[in-house]
Amino acid sequence: MTTQQSTAMQTETFKSFAAKILSGTATAIIVSLLPNAILANLIKYLPAVEWLTDLNRILVIFQYFLPIMAGFLIAENFKLTSMQQVAVGGAAYIGSGAWTWRFFDTVQESGKALEAVGLFQLRGLGDIINMMITATLAVLLAKWIGDRLGSLTIVLLPIIVGIGVGYLGWLMLPYVSQVTTLIGQAINSFTVLQPVLMSVLIAMSFAVLIVTPISTVGIGVAIGLTGLSAGAAAIGVAATSTYLALATARKNKAGVPAAILLGATKMMMPNVAANPIMLLPILVTAAVSALSVPLFNVIGTPATAGFGFIGLIGPLASLETTGIAMMIIIWFVIPFAVAYLCHYLCLNVFKLYSDDIFIFEK
Repeated sequence: MTTQQSTAMQTETFKSFAAKILSGTATAIIVSLLPNAILANLIKYLPAVEWLTDLNRILVIFQYFLPIMAGFLIAENFKLTSMQQVAVGGAAYIGSGAWTWRFFDTVQESGKALEAVGLFQLRGLGDIINMMITATLAVLLAKWIGDRLGSLTIVLLPIIVGIGVGYLGWLMLPYVSQVTTLIGQAINSFTVLQPVLMSVLIAMSFAVLIVTPISTVGIGVAIGLTGLSAGAAAIGVAATSTYLALATARKNKAGVPAAILLGATKMMMPNVAANPIMLLPILVTAAVSALSVPLFNVIGTPATAGFGFIGLIGPLASLETTGIAMMIIIWFVIPFAVAYLCHYLCLNVFKLYSDDIFIFEK
């Protein structure tokens, strides 16, 4: 192990380590899912021509490589070598379970014996949480190995880190997947049983998560939010973006609120951390806006749950059940009206804060 690697391991904290794992995962989720989330919804309303059908298939295939993208980016965050990054990416993909190997019995030409024929298939995004666990183990092992393998690194590193840790992740997959599936099913079921309460709670939760280092997109995909749950989560994200865009407009150049509306809501994390009172109007805006979810059947998918109205991903996902006019009211009119009222009351009536807390400092 080199001196640089030893120093890095000594100074790494749990918080910084976890942040690198989450950051790599979040970036991979956005890169892999965003094209399909935006374009697939548009393609549905275009004529069924061959090249659009092919493009739609490519969009789906592209997002299926999320695990290997995440593993590679996680390893890159830890400044691992290119060979280590590739090994971690491979391990993450194997551990994610985003693939399957199915066997079919086929009759041989003689007609007397059966032969098992294997067929490799992609099976979706895989289990994101197990992928993160597998990538974490692969990174730890790669960092521990360092230069110990010497000239045999090119031979042994892919076997030990890529195959070895990947296989371990594959063994853990059924147990981790059972837990994450139960969490997602519980949330989705509660939303069906108590649509108003759960929609409000989910929206408020995601409204806060979007101004923390945690990826709302990652959470939505990891626990498999669907239907009303996904719609409520997206509304919560949209509510925060709306409120912060309105609140920052007076004390900043136009680029700040524009950036927030375009997806850079997390840029206001320092302001929220320094002034927690900002969470009050954010939560109120999310709660009130979320009432439209069960009322107008605002639905979504795991891939759209954490995006809000960024790229019109959330609105387009709910378009089939809401219609264009109602979609505009639900996603833009209501959140902007509630956000404006909350900000006005907190600023001018109750005087809970001043405009200065919304000044964005690079």
